[in-house]
Amino acid sequence: MSSNKIVDRQTLQRRLAEWRRGGETVVLANGCFDLLHVGHIRYLRAAKALGGRLVVAINSDASARQLKGEGRPLMPEQERAEIMAALDDVDAVVIFSEPDVRALVREIRPDVHAKGTDYTAQNVPERDLVVEYGGRVEIVGDPKDHSSSDMLRAMKK
Repeated sequence: MSSNKIVDRQTLQRRLAEWRRGGETVVLANGCFDLLHVGHIRYLRAAKALGGRLVVAINSDASARQLKGEGRPLMPEQERAEIMAALDDVDAVVIFSEPDVRALVREIRPDVHAKGTDYTAQNVPERDLVVEYGGRVEIVGDPKDHSSSDMLRAMKK
């Protein structure tokens, strides 16, 4: 099953141009989203609350494996994208294959780049890039008390 919210980068550019012509702001959130949990929901809801359209960038399978190690992700990228697209707060989902989201940030220049509370405003890897073009970085969501990796470790016990 496919959703019209799941787009490639070229389609995302067209959609962003349309939204921006309408005066809307663009918020970018990103992650692997391997096992959806309440921490993800709170992060995305808080990102959406910053205003405008919420774009969720999901690490490709290869990118997620680089970050998380062998055996990850548990769900293939298309299924993770479909789950994200089913959330009301999410306006678009794009899969990226790079090890981090910098290239996508450079391409789409979100008004706000939302990161979870496992970061601070100072240590967001893409911070300098976002500030350089006039965007802002916001730290959102609840304390990092939930993680897919922790859930998997607990399930193995």
